[in-house]
Amino acid sequence: MQLNWKGVIPAATTKLKDDGSLDHDAIKAGLIRLIENGVSGVVMMGMVGENAQLTPEEKRTVLKIAVETVAGRVPVISGLAETNTAAAVQFAKDAQAIGVQGLMVFPGLTYKSDVRETIAFYKTVAQASKLSILLYNNPRGYGVDLTPDVVAELLKEPTIEALKEESYDTTRVTDLISRFGDRLAVICGVDDLVLESVALGVKCWVSGMANAVPKESVELMNLATAGDFEKARQLYRLLIDLYHLDTHVKLVQYIKLAENITAGYSENVKAPRLKLEGEERQKIVDIVEKTLANLRALAK
Repeated sequence: MQLNWKGVIPAATTKLKDDGSLDHDAIKAGLIRLIENGVSGVVMMGMVGENAQLTPEEKRTVLKIAVETVAGRVPVISGLAETNTAAAVQFAKDAQAIGVQGLMVFPGLTYKSDVRETIAFYKTVAQASKLSILLYNNPRGYGVDLTPDVVAELLKEPTIEALKEESYDTTRVTDLISRFGDRLAVICGVDDLVLESVALGVKCWVSGMANAVPKESVELMNLATAGDFEKARQLYRLLIDLYHLDTHVKLVQYIKLAENITAGYSENVKAPRLKLEGEERQKIVDIVEKTLANLRALAK
């Protein structure tokens, strides 16, 4: 299955049991729910999927569950988040063998690489498999910025097809599209910049909070890409407080709590993360419940 980098591709949460182990049945059910609500693909084990907290065996198990459950209905993309190049290369090879269609590649974790090192890392990973590569650009989170000049060098690798843009600078979207055209798919990676990004030409969105509201997120993306910005703005304004939660350091806990409220899945997270408590938890509950009430009112 070839990736066309269009529509909503949720960065799926990794469902866990109370003891922290993988909840196979919940992972399967969550993927089926996303597909039934019209998503264009799924990213397993992105930041939202707690990639860095999973063991090597757990990572590969999650991919096997996803490939089996999705069964070719939409593309499966795997996050690749490793601390060294050798482990990244091995993961890319294993992911290809398991049967995913693409890799969303983080920069090497725990080390802030310079430009030469960053280019060498991404090129080496790209050459390790035949999978489509989605570059992950989150300089706030990882201290490495894939600027247009860096991207120009990386695009010499034919399997590098797309970039998840999360610099929070919308001018970067236009800079990338104007420079690389159809050679690079620029993907919105920030939930509360999606409408702005589509207005600038983006056609695909890797979303965290789409786990909680997949149907509404797909509707928003469809309205925006169809050019119906009047209706899209109306829906976006109802969702924006929820989408703002995707940009916080505790986005995993926030998204899992929202998903618990909307779909009943567990809030369990991998330590050192902890489930929300007290006033902090209630604040998120209030935002989710207000959003759902507003959506119900809109539907009347």
